Amino acid sequence: MVAKNTLSTSPPYAVEGALRQLGANLKTARLRRNLTLRDVSGKLGAGVRAIADAEKGKPTTGVAVYVGLLWAYDLLGPMDDLADPAGDVEGLALAESRERARSRTPGVLDNDF
Repeated sequence: MVAKNTLSTSPPYAVEGALRQLGANLKTARLRRNLTLRDVSGKLGAGVRAIADAEKGKPTTGVAVYVGLLWAYDLLGPMDDLADPAGDVEGLALAESRERARSRTPGVLDNDF
């Protein structure tokens, strides 16, 4: 039995909204550059339908299409900061709380063989 990917069929509201907003932003970027779906699909090597689906924010569209569109529109720079571990306040706090307060004292070595 194959498990269904519920993230693709019914993502959390925040995820769905973020994808929809990203798609709308990508469509605006394409239109401002006076590019057609066919122009962009040719540059990326992806189908016209994949580009259109990304612009609709469909969760079944591969992440490579979204990132490829960002590249095509020269908007890839902000990806460097996306999920940067240095900016993960919660993750850093959790990691710090798990660190040992002190290290274990090493055993005394002797020369008794």
